[in-house]
Amino acid sequence: MSAPEGFAEFVAARGTSLLRTAHLTCGSAQEAEDVLQSALERACRSWHRLRRDTDPEPYVRRIIVNLAISRARRRALLRIIPTASPPETPTTRTDVELRQVLMSGLRALPPRQRAVVVLRYWEDLSEAQTARLLGCSVGTVKSQAAKALNRLRALLGEEVASNVGA
Repeated sequence: MSAPEGFAEFVAARGTSLLRTAHLTCGSAQEAEDVLQSALERACRSWHRLRRDTDPEPYVRRIIVNLAISRARRRALLRIIPTASPPETPTTRTDVELRQVLMSGLRALPPRQRAVVVLRYWEDLSEAQTARLLGCSVGTVKSQAAKALNRLRALLGEEVASNVGA
């Protein structure tokens, strides 16, 4: 079976961006590749329903986010690791180490909050675009973003959180 008209071109043009979104939403490269593949498979099956004059990227991003949230929920049910307090995370000024600390903090967020942070701050979508993509209200996006940022500040420490915004 061949891909529908325009699908291969879409994947070639936007695949890297979609993979980045999947990676940031999932927290691991391997899982991101699996989520992206599943999302593209679903998008390919329903490609004929997408209007030709609309951008299919938000539709595929929504599939990615929903799959990542579903997988995270499934994993959470399978393994619950209780800890009395979050582990100490060393903070340094190098970009690579800061990125690792941030990725660790992202992985600690609940799936919905992680999706909001990725879409709002990494993908630079507006609150309205993020709400539309997640199928929720703008107020929900605002509250989830505030909760996520507070949680990241608590996990990473104020110093790291203030350096990220700079």
